[in-house]
This record gives sequence, structure tokens and C-alpha cells, in this order.
Amino acid sequence: ANRLRHVCSARSQWHSMIQPWRGASVLACLITCLMTVQSAPLLSVGQRVVEQLTHLATFTDDPNPAVTRILFTLNDMKARSYVKELMAATGLAIREDSVGNIFGRWEGSHPSEGAILTGSHTDAIPLAGMYDGTLGVIGAIEALAVLKRGGFQPRRALEVMMFTSEEPTRFALGCLGSRAMAGQLTAATLDARKDENGTVFFEAANAVNYGGESHEAILAAALVPEGRYSHFVELHIEQGPELEANQIDIGVVTAIAAPAALNILFHGDGGHAGAQLMPLRNDASLAAAEVALGVERFVLATGAADTVGTTGVFEVKPGASNSVPREARLGIDVRDTDGPRRDHVVKQIVDLAHEVAARRKVRVEVIMVNQDPPATCASEIVEAAADVAASLGLSTQRMVSRAYHDSLFMARIAPTAMVFIPCKSGWSHRPDEYSSPQDISNGVHVLALTMAKLSGGTWPEGHTEL
Repeated sequence: ANRLRHVCSARSQWHSMIQPWRGASVLACLITCLMTVQSAPLLSVGQRVVEQLTHLATFTDDPNPAVTRILFTLNDMKARSYVKELMAATGLAIREDSVGNIFGRWEGSHPSEGAILTGSHTDAIPLAGMYDGTLGVIGAIEALAVLKRGGFQPRRALEVMMFTSEEPTRFALGCLGSRAMAGQLTAATLDARKDENGTVFFEAANAVNYGGESHEAILAAALVPEGRYSHFVELHIEQGPELEANQIDIGVVTAIAAPAALNILFHGDGGHAGAQLMPLRNDASLAAAEVALGVERFVLATGAADTVGTTGVFEVKPGASNSVPREARLGIDVRDTDGPRRDHVVKQIVDLAHEVAARRKVRVEVIMVNQDPPATCASEIVEAAADVAASLGLSTQRMVSRAYHDSLFMARIAPTAMVFIPCKSGWSHRPDEYSSPQDISNGVHVLALTMAKLSGGTWPEGHTEL
């Protein structure tokens, strides 16, 4: 009775507020009524998702709380089976493509119109946590279940998917599944990438009943036809500290930064540390050190907070204190939401490498690993997510995603955006990664209602809450 009085009172208050919006859609008005959702049912959604994430985390090559799940390994295949089990339990029609992407579809009343797609990944780098990527798969399945329980009937179909190999762990290529869907992956690239055992993607995929006759055939089959999807929205933990620090419930992503990755190799002649005189040396490590410091200098000179650069690999050979280094390798990552600004930094780094090599009389080799363009999120999804969050009484912050996501490539297929929830201390890619059940509930409900809003469709008469 108390709950009914609360619902009726809230509906009465909102009824007076939405009178000026008589021309608005029925769906928009119904979404405003979701202010009546109380913390207990929201929390139950979060608890259910956490239970499922915890079970998913048991499929790991390392003991929990760490999660290690590498593409097409035994534990990856167990995780895939569990995802399909949850999709089937939600009443979704399941299909899989040639690269191993998994889709669950809830058909709409207008199946010829482009679907609303959501999803993320379940593979995990070594010694990671249980929320990165997985929230956007398990939470997305729950979002569709929430809409089904609420009686929503979609106009455009709603789909949830699990992307293959968002992490670059096995084949040194991130976002493999979304690249293939967007036509941003070549057979030559796959031919050249081998895992630690010398296996190429074609062999690994066919061994677990994906794949095809060749890399060309695999990529042709995975390419998404134009118009299949009208929108894509991804739910994810922030992987940064801003939302938690600012006590914000929901992050609405407006742009996704993209990395340019390059390897720079310096070759000197080496020699005995005692016998080779200083004026005669061409020390490869010192050349590399100059460039590593240059990365920081060039990035800071942009004056832009969104420009970041990291020299995450610095290898020296032969690696003996009594030997002058004859080889040095740098692995450099430069990221930005502004493509031309990032590429200018990359050019400065490459130019410096050649200048230092000439001055220090070492030989240099520059290898561009990737240089993907950043993405701007679609305003219609950004506004829809922000409006939905406000209707649920949740605070929002518009922000940039500085991490790499499949959304970066999905933006080449359909209008795309992301929804972030807070994670403890901004930690990710580590075993103590954590988001609370309440924050997960908030994210699932924002995702669900954003998809419903983009889909169109109908709610049952008298609908007041999910």
C-alpha cells in the first residue's frame, strides 16, 4: 500500500509537470514516470548482474580475484557459452559471425528498419578484473530483460552482442571483432599477426568452429551491411577517477580518443664498456632515451589535456652493465580526441628519431603499428542518454573516453555513443577493479531506456516502472 501511494503521488506530481509537453511522444512521458523507481528494485538488478559477472569471472586462466581470458582458449569458450546461455534465457535469437562475434536479437515490430545495437567484450588481459567489458555484455543482456519485464514492445529490433578480441593479447590487435564488422581490417594484417605459438587467426578461429576458408572469406562474411544498425550504444565502467571523485552517477561520452602506436628501433655497434672510448660510441639506448623524453615534451607542448603520450616499452640489448647497448626498442602510444593534433605529435616524434639517429650515428627503424582516427559520439544518443538519466533522478557528466573501445569502430557503422558508470578509484585492468551494484543498476536502466527511446515502440497502458 505504501508503495502504491508513492507511485500514485509521484505520477500526480509528474502529470502536472508534463502538461506543457502534450505534443511529446508517449514514450518520453512514460520515461519521466520512471522517477517512481525506488532503490530496492534498482538494487536487485545490480545484484543480479554482479552475480552473473562473478560467475563469468570463474572462467579464468588465473585464480580469482584476477581474471585472465584470452581469445579462443578454453576459458574464453566457456565464457562464450555462458553469454549465449544468458541470451537464450532472455528470449533472444542468437547468431554468431565468422570472427566469433556473438549477437542476441529481440525482434521489433518493424524488422526492416535498422536495429539498435549494444554490447562490449568478455576477453580479459592477464591478471585483469571482472568488470571491464563484461559489464557491457552481461549488463546489456539484463537491460533487454528489464525492458521485457516492463512490457516494452520495440519498433526497431534491439540487439546485444559480445565482441571478439577487444583486447590485443593474443594477436597484438585490439578491437578485432569490431574492426572486421566495420571493414577496417585487411587479410594482409591478419596474415602477418601470429600468437606466441606461431598460430594465425584463421587457424585459431577454425579450431573452435568459427572462421572460414581464408582470411579474405572470414572478413567478407563479418562485414556489416549498410543499414543493418541505426544506432550503437555501449555501457562500460569509466576506467578513470572522474565520476567517483565528482560523485556523479552517469558519464555520457561525447568523444572517444584513439591511439597511434609505433615502435622505434635503434641499432648501434655496441662494444666492451671498458675498452670502447666515449667519443667512439654510438649507444642505441641513449638515442632511445632522447626520444622517450621527446614524447613527453611534445605532448605537453600541445597544452591539451586530452593529448597523452606513453613510452610503455623501453628494451635494451644485450642488457649487460659491462656492454655498450647496441639495440634499443621503444613502444610508444599517443592518444587524443583530436586526430590532426595527435598525428602532429606523432610526426614530431618520428622526426626527432631520425634527427637523433643521424647525430648519434645509429641506425633507426620506425614501424607504425596503428593510427586509428578518434570518434565523435552521436548527439542524438548523447541527448537521449542524458535525458533518460535525468528522468531517473541521476546526475550526469559529459566526458571523453580516453581508453580504446569497440565503439571507436562501431562509429563507422552507425551513430554511436557510450554510457559510463563510476569504478573504484578509477582502477581497471587489475584484479581489484570494482563498481557497486547500485552504480551497475543505474547504468543498466539508463542503457535500457536509451535503447527503448531510440527504438520507438510501445509500453503497456498504465506502465509506471521497470
